[in-house]
Amino acid sequence: MSRLIPLMAVMLAVAPVAVAQSKAIGRYNDWRVYTEGEGRSMVCFAAVEASDKAPKAADHGEVTFYVAAFKSGQATSQPSLRVGYSLRSDLAPAAIVGRERFQMYAAGQEAFFPDDREKPLLEALKKGQELRVEATSVKDARMAYHFSLKGSRDAIDKAKALCK
Repeated sequence: MSRLIPLMAVMLAVAPVAVAQSKAIGRYNDWRVYTEGEGRSMVCFAAVEASDKAPKAADHGEVTFYVAAFKSGQATSQPSLRVGYSLRSDLAPAAIVGRERFQMYAAGQEAFFPDDREKPLLEALKKGQELRVEATSVKDARMAYHFSLKGSRDAIDKAKALCK
């Protein structure tokens, strides 16, 4: 949780509206790689938008899963989720890849993973076919998202390499 504040600032900077202002590096199947900033303050990230959102009638806003790397070395591959509504902080969102379930913690419109769960999650993202995320809004709406993992390995590795 110690990296929460710096990452929240970065995620605000790379929200979907701002992604258009970020430098697009490449597309890896369903994933894209971007950079933001320069020098030691540069952030490199792989991103994928939700391919399916449930319930269909809910206003989800933009729903994106990120894996960010910081040129400063603060993080080399930090996964997170950003949605278009406030998440309940007392009901932990969960990411599911195959049979593995990874608990997250919510902070406003974002969800993060405890440091000790990041590496196992990244390995699952690179090997899996699909990521499913379950979350609950502050209005008690239960939400579910599907993200393709096609291209995730190459995109995550590219983002990490760009910010070494």
